Amino acid sequence: MKRVAMLLLLGLSGCGFHLQGRMLLPEPLRRIHIESADAQTDFVQALREGLAASGATLTDLPGPAAATLDVSRDSVSERVLTVSKRNIATDYELTYEVEVSVRGAGRELMAPETLTLTRVYSFDEKQLLAKDREKAVLLDALAREMAGVVLRRLSALQ
Repeated sequence: MKRVAMLLLLGLSGCGFHLQGRMLLPEPLRRIHIESADAQTDFVQALREGLAASGATLTDLPGPAAATLDVSRDSVSERVLTVSKRNIATDYELTYEVEVSVRGAGRELMAPETLTLTRVYSFDEKQLLAKDREKAVLLDALAREMAGVVLRRLSALQ
């Protein structure tokens, strides 16, 4: 049994598998200011949490010593995918879209980039409260996932 466990561990370590941990940010992004039209969106809040967990110092005001992450678009849209025989929507597609750019040290560190995530959910008018809650949970999950995508993108910057 011990040999099997050891072989499994060696196999996992040999394939490059590692647990997801903190994102290490490059030095220019260790002190950062977030500019957004609405600082209270789920995405911006999740991004703040992720940056703080990565060891970044968040500043309230832009300055020469801090990079600026500009969230120029942070939008959610909903589209009907299918309808029933009675012309009632049964499936929706949620789309979360953000556009971000980063500048610091007097130069552009990341050009404006549009990122989009979508999810499909079903709707049943008989379960209205549950489906409204499901939609809210999906939107929160999309915002957190989008923040994770942006953090991975930032950690890859040089």
